[in-house]
Amino acid sequence: MTQVKSGDTVRIHYTGTLNDGSTFDSSEGRDPLEFVVGSGQIIPGLDGAMPGMTVGDKKVVEVAADNAYGQPDPAARQAVPRAEIPADIPLDLGTQLQVQTPEGQVMPVTVVEVTEAEVTLDANHPLAGKDLTFAIELVSIG
Repeated sequence: MTQVKSGDTVRIHYTGTLNDGSTFDSSEGRDPLEFVVGSGQIIPGLDGAMPGMTVGDKKVVEVAADNAYGQPDPAARQAVPRAEIPADIPLDLGTQLQVQTPEGQVMPVTVVEVTEAEVTLDANHPLAGKDLTFAIELVSIG
């Protein structure tokens, strides 16, 4: 049996859950996730669990926040004057928006606070600070 090693292209089916058991992502009903092991294409904690697996293997991988999307960065939260946001933009808490940086890069943000004067946007990944659990199955190597 061929075992996964760094540099191999693999395909996995997965279900990602939070500590409360809720699913945040899954490949169910979709094609398997394909990536190159050790290339940094997926979070480190999941990438590091791949070597040694063989096709058909299933395992549950617990990934601490530091090996997933990291800890929230307070500097990634920014208050914007409400007057600068077009009236047709929804500002409900939890709404995902996209903003453009001065360099022209598009960045996803989440509305985390709204007052009459300001809207606070958070550019941290929605899963930052969260420990994750993945149930994975190795579908193919190569």
